[in-house]
Amino acid sequence: MTVEGTPPVTGTDAASAVRDLFLLEVGHEPAGRWSAPGRVNLIGEHTDYNDGFVLPFAIPHRTHVQLGTRADGRIRVVSTFDEAPVEVPLDELDELFPGGRENVPTWSAYPLGVAWALLRAAGRAARTVPGVDIAIASNVPVGAGLSSSAAIESATAVALNDAWGLGLDRVALARVGRTAENEAVGAPTGIMDQMASMLGRSDAAIFLDCRTLDATVVDVGFAAADLELLVLDTGVTHAHSTGGYRDRRASCERGAEVMGVPALRDLSIADLAAAEQRLDDVTFRRVRHIVTENQRVLDTVQTLRESGPRAIGGLLVASHASMRDDFEISVPELDVAVEAALEAGAVGARMTGGGFGGAAIALVDRARRERVAASVETAFAAAGFAAPHVFSVTPSAGAARD
Repeated sequence: MTVEGTPPVTGTDAASAVRDLFLLEVGHEPAGRWSAPGRVNLIGEHTDYNDGFVLPFAIPHRTHVQLGTRADGRIRVVSTFDEAPVEVPLDELDELFPGGRENVPTWSAYPLGVAWALLRAAGRAARTVPGVDIAIASNVPVGAGLSSSAAIESATAVALNDAWGLGLDRVALARVGRTAENEAVGAPTGIMDQMASMLGRSDAAIFLDCRTLDATVVDVGFAAADLELLVLDTGVTHAHSTGGYRDRRASCERGAEVMGVPALRDLSIADLAAAEQRLDDVTFRRVRHIVTENQRVLDTVQTLRESGPRAIGGLLVASHASMRDDFEISVPELDVAVEAALEAGAVGARMTGGGFGGAAIALVDRARRERVAASVETAFAAAGFAAPHVFSVTPSAGAARD
């Protein structure tokens, strides 16, 4: 099995695809071109909406946006996801979101929701900004846990922020993306994905405190250690607006309420004995995952700084076990991917993203990457699963005007 550098998602280069799409739909050159990346979360799953810690990095796979202005006060979005454009007056976005999202195709709620949330965040009335045409294409795998949604939101946000002259900073734009996903799309996610997409840096991860939004760049040192990070995409798609994710968030909120803290961030491992006495078994295990995962993020950052990336393998494996057993968000395909990668000599492996499908990651010696990929493929075939898609990623730059 050959490990690929990019996934065959669109069948063509996304930057070329969006250029062709804009010219076809609008008929003239755009005012500008922007793009934003997906992300891999090295460690720290479901901790973001609990005010905790995460350690993601932006990946090379990006969503590309081309934008042109128009004089009629309308916004039209078109994408390679759907042949039909969606067009609404800007001053009717308040009627769509959050209560009328079912009146537009799901994919369009992401860019339209960003426009709505951006105007609110900037305190601007729709009549004060020009209408826009927006074309979107992406090579971030959808449903793989690599945050294709945040890539759309971030690319749209930086494009509109520039086109409308709003002057919002990167953290404010990440908040806009989260508002769009939570309220316009209806997915109860945290802010990690948008922050990673906005703040990504080459060769580094972003250590993010999701309560304060303080972000620190942490060198991962993969290249110097002759390591690569493989994405093991199971092909099992997921959707965060559906019940499993929402149920886990509700359990966390219930646990925090019973324990008398604002968020699970405020509990430590020393509090788990008391939590076990006060919570039902399921809620306790959800709480235990968050509390221990927060500590694993802190330990990973310290380990990277003091001992380098080869020393974080056990933390990755422990994270996967916690998500599988305590948070119960893994699926058989993810477990097989992690087990096969470890058996083939991966330094560490874990599922990444919100769970219920998507992808795992494996930190591997560069010389072993083909062996690890082949092991995962063989294990999938033996289990009767569809073939996984395996590709390598490197920490990359965040959202930008191209």
